Amino acid sequence: QVQLVESGGGSVQAGGSLRLSCAASGLPYSRYCLGWFRQAPGKEREAVARLKSDGITSYADSAAGRFTISQDNAKKNLYLQMNSLKPEDTAVYYCAADTVNNWIGVCPVVTDYYDYWGQGIQVTVSS
Repeated sequence: QVQLVESGGGSVQAGGSLRLSCAASGLPYSRYCLGWFRQAPGKEREAVARLKSDGITSYADSAAGRFTISQDNAKKNLYLQMNSLKPEDTAVYYCAADTVNNWIGVCPVVTDYYDYWGQGIQVTVSS
């Protein structure tokens, strides 16, 4: 059973930085995808950054160059370093895992493929 628990959210002014963490337990040794998603009020949940078990990363256009997804060597924690934050980054951020599919290339952006989700954590960026 996979469990994902996010931490590190909060409030920051525009231009600031935050680092989100996701404590992951029960992940398979290989062939999985991890992702950070976000959902703003009144909007659909969207993929922000994804990381495949072989190390391939991918980013939404809105996050590229500002956000970095990473995993520690023990593969127990997933991180999202967010720099140059903007008010439009305000959302609830979720950590998710796809442990079923074996993707060639990058991890998917479609939320339906992810079978485990964290509880979400609020990030608020003020102008």
